[in-house]
Amino acid sequence: MTTGKNYIGNLESAKGNKTFKTYNPELNKENETVFTEASIEEINKAVDLASEAFKEFRIISGTKKAEFLNTIADEILALDDELIQMYCSETGLPEGRAKGERGRTVGQLRSFANLVAEGSWVEATIDAAQPNREPMPKSDIRKMLIPLGPVVVFGASNFPLAYSTAGGDTAAALAAGCSVIVKSHPMHAGTGALVASAIVKAAKKTGMPNGVFSNLNSSGIEVGQQLVSNPKVKAVGFTGSIRGGRALLDLAAKRAEPIPVFAEMGSINPVVILPKALENRQAEIAKTYAGSITLGTGQFCTNPGLLLGIKSDALSTFVNNLSQEIMDINPSCMLHPNIKKGYNANKEKVVSQDYVRVTANYESDVENNYAQQAVVSVDGKTFLENATLHLEVFGPFSMVVQCEDTDELEQVIVSLEGQLTGTVISDENEVSNYQAVIAALQNRVGRIIFNGVPTGVEVCESMVHGGPYPASTDSRFSAVGIASIKRWVRPFSYQDWPNHLLPAELQNENPLGIKRNMNGTL
Repeated sequence: MTTGKNYIGNLESAKGNKTFKTYNPELNKENETVFTEASIEEINKAVDLASEAFKEFRIISGTKKAEFLNTIADEILALDDELIQMYCSETGLPEGRAKGERGRTVGQLRSFANLVAEGSWVEATIDAAQPNREPMPKSDIRKMLIPLGPVVVFGASNFPLAYSTAGGDTAAALAAGCSVIVKSHPMHAGTGALVASAIVKAAKKTGMPNGVFSNLNSSGIEVGQQLVSNPKVKAVGFTGSIRGGRALLDLAAKRAEPIPVFAEMGSINPVVILPKALENRQAEIAKTYAGSITLGTGQFCTNPGLLLGIKSDALSTFVNNLSQEIMDINPSCMLHPNIKKGYNANKEKVVSQDYVRVTANYESDVENNYAQQAVVSVDGKTFLENATLHLEVFGPFSMVVQCEDTDELEQVIVSLEGQLTGTVISDENEVSNYQAVIAALQNRVGRIIFNGVPTGVEVCESMVHGGPYPASTDSRFSAVGIASIKRWVRPFSYQDWPNHLLPAELQNENPLGIKRNMNGTL
């Protein structure tokens, strides 16, 4: 049962005087549980506990951390239908989506458990001493990755499990040896509280230090601001809007000790549809992309919001087919009335621009909080001259940009802000004739898809979920997959240190049996 309280380490607490409720968008009414926003006292207590817990947790063995992560996964599964029902009541999303996202969350935790149990992720590097080297002796220098410190994770509105309380950011930070404070998202505070209870239970079962994890409720921005400003916090993870991520980045940069903010933010995920592909299979592509645009009511960060092609009869036919296909799809519920309000406002902002042609707009009556999908079309010249058309419309919406030729297509891509994904739809070897276009696309995105859809992010070692700003605040890192652990660590060297005092990862005997770089050889 959810009490609506904060988890300050292992204890529940509700000392604040501000309360709120979550909302069921499908039923269009508030849920019953009353949540208490964390007070300044509780925020500071959570950070103090995290700072103390970090001193112990940072040196806990990979085997013990793996046990902790696997136990979190077990406890999340043990919540069973209670978690699924809470998830659905706070999001309007179907049970199948809830169970799928739970499976992904559990899978992420177990993949990080496997990573830290094996141990080679620390990238141990040893350059042995050469006391007889001329003209100067060489010191013994050894390097490995070490955790940054307490991390604040902001829950995401569109993924209450996979990108929130025990999602990728939290799993990666705990695996790295960082304590974590989650700023729960107000739209799914109940889901977050249940998952938090699972993490706290797992921490107790596996003997983790009190404060290794806390979960704080908030109804606005104040709790997050206080957390990021606290000098004991050493890094931030965020998934959400450009405005929110940028505000946190600026706040962190103004601290006496600036800290990294790893934010995954806005993206319209351009799709380049090459001419031969359009000629040969535009009907198939239209059907596929109508499904991708409306998947999850368009509330994925990888939603294909921009379709690019070169003017032709085939492109015109594609626009007509896409418009018909998307109108044949039944509208679905958005996550919250505020998200629908934002969708409608941004859609209207784009549609009202000069020379924008609406080719599909679902105008029939829909249930409360259901989104009415739309497709618009514009020529390349207009898109290049009007930056408003680059706006992310978070929902089931996409824009087709019709370029005069290959040069204008390349110019459109170059003009784009950083994106999470880019996609190329091509027939046979057609893509080989568009290398400049592909190179321009590669320079603007973190991942390129060939003959597929951008929606769907596989959790694996090779995945990059990030990209040039504003897709993310640091394009060198991924927010998905085990490589995302590198956001929460820094390289550290020991010079001429006694062997028995070194971490096990760097000792001569290699007691952990991990892969290491020894004098330039793996």
